[in-house]
Formats: sequence, structure tokens, C-alpha cells
Amino acid sequence: MSSTQNSCVLPENMLMEILSWLPLKEVVQLRCVSKAWNHLVSDPAFVKLHFQRSPKNTHLLLTFVDTADDGAQDRDYAVICPIQDLLDNPSSTLETLHRNNRPFNRSYTVLGVCNGLVCLQDSSTEEVFSEYWFRIWNPAIRAMSKDSPHIRFRNSDYKDISWFRFGFGYDEWSDTYQVVFLDNNKNESQTLEVRVWSLGDTCWRNTLTCDPVSTGYAYGSPRTFGIFVSATLNWLAFPKFYLDNSDGVKMNQLEIFSYHLKDETCRYFPMPDGILEVYVYGPEIEVLKGCLCLFHHYEYNLIIWLKREFNDEKSWSKLLTFSYQEYVNDEFPLELSIIWEDDEVLLLANTCIFKPRFLWYNTRYNRVDGDERYENDKWYLFSHEYAHSLVSPCMN
Repeated sequence: MSSTQNSCVLPENMLMEILSWLPLKEVVQLRCVSKAWNHLVSDPAFVKLHFQRSPKNTHLLLTFVDTADDGAQDRDYAVICPIQDLLDNPSSTLETLHRNNRPFNRSYTVLGVCNGLVCLQDSSTEEVFSEYWFRIWNPAIRAMSKDSPHIRFRNSDYKDISWFRFGFGYDEWSDTYQVVFLDNNKNESQTLEVRVWSLGDTCWRNTLTCDPVSTGYAYGSPRTFGIFVSATLNWLAFPKFYLDNSDGVKMNQLEIFSYHLKDETCRYFPMPDGILEVYVYGPEIEVLKGCLCLFHHYEYNLIIWLKREFNDEKSWSKLLTFSYQEYVNDEFPLELSIIWEDDEVLLLANTCIFKPRFLWYNTRYNRVDGDERYENDKWYLFSHEYAHSLVSPCMN
């Protein structure tokens, strides 16, 4: 019998089925076997199948700024971190990540993370004009897109450029990754124009015009980008009078402005029933275990709410109220680092430069089970839910 007759060639669909269970690192290595194998593991159908079967809730993307002792320019980092390592030894893990990874060569801001793709925001601000542009990066396969089309505007056209808001998400229906720009109240027009850039496009397109949204900065809130949940991007919205007067705003007066990527429509969600009628301090929304999460501070308490069903306004429930006065500097609140395991342990990170530390909070028994300092040359420590994927940010 000839060697040809002895050989066994598996059908492509069977090969895809088998290979889809391999770890990402091994699949990436298969690209070097042959052109045929490279074509197979790069096929969009295989990429989706592999991502569906890849483990979730095992890694985070950590971002932080490192300040050099010699007075050199700050360096921005975005590194993949195993959740368990961070839960077991956060300070040593952070130091190892810092030592083993290179910083960005530019001052990027991580706008969001979706299906293993990281959206990086870059900007240039001068006296007359400002400019923004974006890149999409897959750290697992070390691939990055080219720059998006630039957004350039005259600063004098806007009363307050802090009202600009961006967000990054994925529209499953069109299979596109999108950056959304809220172009708010230009020349005091009392309108909001929503503009969208999809990965692979050569221009931004206008998708919606509506009343302006006051997403202005609130004291103690360091992050203002859109939060991607259930095919929508979401921002905290302040009352209309906030456009001219930020004093006296209370938590129960806030809303959530939500933009639907597929339908290109917007809506508002109210705050949870029962939220305290207290003055706004440090409010933020985030994603926790795939659900929209709201937290704010009041009298040295961190109060966290979870929206378990996104489209149900009554599905808010209070996750915890944590009194933290003994753990932090009197003038600075905690920052939440979203790490949660077995529905019992929440890892909190205070990124204040005076008392940087990690706290393990046990949500079952409402107590702090651990407290650990970390080096204060790392500022603005934040986390994003992350899963390895083969999705390519490079469009042909």
C-alpha cells in the first residue's frame, strides 16, 4: 500500500472542531506550520468558535502609570494578568508585571476591552485645536490596527471640552467593533451628535442627533468613557441644570444615558430605587460579572449597586456598603478594581498616591479579610475584564 493511501486527511470542519479546544498560544503557533493551517486558524468562523470555547473570567487587563524616580516622563502600561495571581499576591504580581512588560511608546488611554480587543485612545491638544484618534490592539496575538480617521475640532467651539465622551463596543449583528463619539453641545447648539467609527472604515459617520447630555466630570470620578453592556454603551448623565451649575446635584437625580450599537438609538435609565439622596461624590459605572455596576461614596462608605437584568429598570440590587475610613487617607476615596471570585471576594485598590493599597472585601460576611500596600510609583491602577482571543484588529 502506498504512503498516499496510508495517509489520513481529516475534513476541515473536523480539524476546526479539534483545534478550537486548544489554548490560544498553541493555536498561534499553528500559523507557522503551513499556509493552509494559517488560513484555517485565521478563518472568522474558527476565530469565533475558539473564543466561545476559551476560558472566561481567568484574566484581567490591568492599566497603570509608572512614575520614574529620575523625573523622566510617566510611562503608561496595559498588561494581561491572571486573576488568581492578583488575588493571591497583588503587590508582587503587580511588580512582576511591571518588570516583565514594556510600557507604551505613547501616552495611550485604554477606552475599553471587548472580545480580546483593546481600544487605545490617543490625542493632541493645542491652544486652538484638539485632535483624537484610536487604535485597536490584540495583545494576545500582538497585532494592532492602523490609526482611525482623526477627529479634529476648534476648542473655542465648545464651552467645556470635558463633555466629549467616547466608548468602545461590539455590534454582534453587523460583526463590527465600533468607537462611539458623543459630540456634545457644539457652539451651544443644545444638540448631541453621535458619531461612529467602525474598525476597517475610512471615515466617521453620524448616526443620531438628540438633546445634549450632561456627562460632565464629577469630583472623585476618574473615568468617563462609555461602559459596554448588552450591545449598548452607557454613560452617567447629570441633570440639565448641571450644564450651567454643578452645585447641589444628588445621586438620585442622575441617570444613565444608553446608546444601542445595532439600533443606533438612545434611552435613559433611572438610578436604583432606594439610592440615597446624597450629594454626588465619586460616582462611576462599570461592568461586574457581565452586569452593569454603579458605585459612589458617602461619608467614608463605598456603596455598590448591581443591575442584574440590563433591560429591567427594577433589577437593581445593592451589593454592599463598605465603611473604609480606617483604611484610606481622609481626603481620598477608594477606587474599585473589578476582581470577583466565587461571588464572595472583591478586591479593592486604593490608587491614592499617599496610601496605595489593596483590600480584600468578603461580600458574604461583610468584612475586610486582607490589607496590603503596594508601591506608590504606580498611579491610576484600573482593571478591565479580559479574555484571550484570535480576533484580528488588522483589516485587509
